[in-house]
Amino acid sequence: MNPRIESLEKMLDGPRDGALLRFSLGNEYLKAGEPAKAAAAFQAAVDRDPNYSAAWKALGKALAEADDPSAALAAYDRGIAVAEAKGDIQAAKEMNVFAKRLRKARP
Repeated sequence: MNPRIESLEKMLDGPRDGALLRFSLGNEYLKAGEPAKAAAAFQAAVDRDPNYSAAWKALGKALAEADDPSAALAAYDRGIAVAEAKGDIQAAKEMNVFAKRLRKARP
């Protein structure tokens, strides 16, 4: 197993567990080519901090890579709303682009 993933997993459910830890774990799973596990970690991050726009963006990406375009679009839509509400314009723009690409690719 990937030592970075192993290290992060050891911290789960401990005093340092939180949105950032789950986000970091999700990124490592994505790098390791495990989008479904990444999506679960990113979902846990937004469950802990629903205003974490970077985690919403990453959740959409992971779901798209896991071949779940409907869930990816839902994550992007929620992430866009969160990002716009907190003035995170760049994240909202990026998620709009990704969502538009997904919508075009759908049959």
